[in-house]
Amino acid sequence: MSPGPARGRTPGQEGGSGRRSPVRRWQLVRAGADAVPPSTRRFMARARQRRMRAALPWAVAAAVAAVGGLVAWTVLGTGLFGVRDVRVVGARTVTPVEIRDAAAVPDNAPLARVDLAATARRVGALPPVARAAVERDWPGTLVIRVEERVAVAAVPQGERFAVIDGSGVVFQHLDQAPAGMPLVRVARPGPDDPGTRAGLAVLAALGPKLRAELVAVDVAGLARITLLLRGDREVFWGDASRGPDKSTVATALLGRRADRIDVSAPDVVTFQ
Repeated sequence: MSPGPARGRTPGQEGGSGRRSPVRRWQLVRAGADAVPPSTRRFMARARQRRMRAALPWAVAAAVAAVGGLVAWTVLGTGLFGVRDVRVVGARTVTPVEIRDAAAVPDNAPLARVDLAATARRVGALPPVARAAVERDWPGTLVIRVEERVAVAAVPQGERFAVIDGSGVVFQHLDQAPAGMPLVRVARPGPDDPGTRAGLAVLAALGPKLRAELVAVDVAGLARITLLLRGDREVFWGDASRGPDKSTVATALLGRRADRIDVSAPDVVTFQ
């Protein structure tokens, strides 16, 4: 019968000698490059490249969005590109100060946020302005270009004179009639007034020689229009129809000794 195990023996001890058995210690060691097969390395490199190519568009888009947001905030939300100057081009009758006041654009307002169309409408509402255009001149200038109305006649109104353009719009009031400007005598000048339109139609039909003798176009009625000439002479025009024919006949008869020439029917002319 073989002897049983010795009492008091602990694991790791050799029987009979009393020595401990060696303890195994594990250590991680980085494998060398040659430890991975070349095919595996190529596969892993291609996988990394695919991941990078897939992520690149997103990274670029994120960078562009960040830059765009920064630029938008700088341009739209700060005074860095604010309105520092308002330049007026084409103003003669109306002053640049009046145009700037009508534009009503606050100082240092972001230039990109200025409503150009609305600003042009506000400036165009000024009576002397026929048309207005507004544009940006970076980094901080607002340019307002105006085209003013052209005066063609003055309308006596009491002791003052209303200046009108070719469409009958009253855009200026003066204490004296402008030198060399013909008068159009109507009760209520305006673009919607039939008498104003008739007087302007007659004025537009006059030839240079007849116009040089003209003092005023008196519109007593739509069929009772009279030209008042120098030397207290008159040309009874009648209505505004057949303007070129009437102008030709009246011009040809300017040398006649007559205080009043009736060309209301240009085919049959009478004198007084």
